[in-house]
Amino acid sequence: MTEQYATPSPEHPPTSSYIEFDRAGWARLRNGAQIPFAADELPSLGGLGDHVSLDEVTDAYLPLARLLMLSVDSTRDLHQARAAFLEADAPRAPFVIAIAGSVAVGKSTTARILQELLARSDGTPTVELVSTDGFLYPMRELAARNIAGRKGFPESYDARALIQFMADLKTGHLEVSAPVYSHFDYDIVPGEFQVLRCPDIVIVEGLNVLQAGGDHPPGPLPNSVSGFFDSSIYVDADEADIEQWYVDRFLQLRETVFQNPNSFFHRFAKFTEDEAITNARRVWRSVNLKNLHENILPTRDRAHLILEKGPNHDIRAVKLRRV
Repeated sequence: MTEQYATPSPEHPPTSSYIEFDRAGWARLRNGAQIPFAADELPSLGGLGDHVSLDEVTDAYLPLARLLMLSVDSTRDLHQARAAFLEADAPRAPFVIAIAGSVAVGKSTTARILQELLARSDGTPTVELVSTDGFLYPMRELAARNIAGRKGFPESYDARALIQFMADLKTGHLEVSAPVYSHFDYDIVPGEFQVLRCPDIVIVEGLNVLQAGGDHPPGPLPNSVSGFFDSSIYVDADEADIEQWYVDRFLQLRETVFQNPNSFFHRFAKFTEDEAITNARRVWRSVNLKNLHENILPTRDRAHLILEKGPNHDIRAVKLRRV
């Protein structure tokens, strides 16, 4: 990997905007860092069908956490230097990390592991995790707009509310609230909010967080939520693998959560396995794959870092943006 750090000549510019690492090459960059939690804590960090090993945390996530903390520290120093130049107080703004990628690719698992590692870094920063699911329109609003079948597409989110939330967060409001989404109810939870009180780091996880443009409130605000991020990660994998993970997750939910009569998807609990697989593949191809192609995948190369997963959900390669 070392040859990729050579300064390119004007006659031979880099062929990619990313430096590429295999897993072993990336693992060496953890610089001796050790996992700050025990193996029995790992199950709570993984997702359905997305089991994480100590080896993967060591090889893939420890170098990433180290890189992010270097960015956190340098950004704080920059803010303080700017404040000194302006003869003003440094703003109390959190460092914001975006995590994007397809449905079922493992964004939430990546977010939870990073939250745990960053929170146990030197100085024990306060780290909050926010899902953009909370900014989906309620089902009644989606139905009124005739877009219930496009849930997860950009137009299904209250972009104005999300951008205002990010603006309040980055301008140092002492308390900022985000709506809460329930996957059990498949809807926003009325009157329930996640309250953030001056965190040091915020991880924002969602399908479309790296999009540019879109609906926005009037006034001097960025026209997309991506304008507020200090760092961004895209979790990537082959489409065939993601589809299989989606089907596997659907089957696991059919045997667990869907069995509850109060679950929004309880009707699927009675499906045979073949019926469940057929339904899952239909939804994947008609909704989630379409959203991936139209809206999510085109934002991949905007990320500062890309995590590439193999068929077993393991991270096999990392791409780091050069600048």
